[in-house]
Amino acid sequence: MKRFVIPMALVAAASFAHAGDDDTIRICDASGCSDRPKNSATFQVEPDDPVLVQRTAALEELAKKDPRAAWDLGLRYFRGDGVRKDSYLALQWMRDAGERGNVDAQLAVGRFYLMGLEEMGSDPAEAESWLSMAAAKGNKEAQKLLKEAQAAKKNEQAMYQWRETYRKSWYGYWYTGYPYYWTWGPRGWYYR
Repeated sequence: MKRFVIPMALVAAASFAHAGDDDTIRICDASGCSDRPKNSATFQVEPDDPVLVQRTAALEELAKKDPRAAWDLGLRYFRGDGVRKDSYLALQWMRDAGERGNVDAQLAVGRFYLMGLEEMGSDPAEAESWLSMAAAKGNKEAQKLLKEAQAAKKNEQAMYQWRETYRKSWYGYWYTGYPYYWTWGPRGWYYR
């Protein structure tokens, strides 16, 4: 079991929220001070379990060959499921799967660009491109979101308000609405 010592200065700095700002807390560390959402994680442990490392490496090898495995890997990085949560790697693997024709990945990447992902702002033009790919394959949700992306290109302020309204529910959907294709079994990863 690992134990971590948090400097008292960090604890004290984290305990003072700005007056009137109930959703954020001021965190000061070696890189400076910033306001962060109260529910955000500020420290993530690198997975050092050899079994998780082996599973991730095996899924990465599958992902290089099969876009469904690339989708799974991206989704796992987005959720932090068995791997360190990493939005950059999530987007990288999902884009790879989408470029190789995976409709779920095309829809997901389109959503990322439409809504914005963590530090990445929205890009309606890029969202339109990805959603067009999924919509062309008959995905009804992509067809609906494609209209939103096209409208967002015309009116950025309206898009901002729409995005902020739906962002929280959209993030929740990622944890329940999208299934994995691959499952770990006694002999390694297998397609369900």
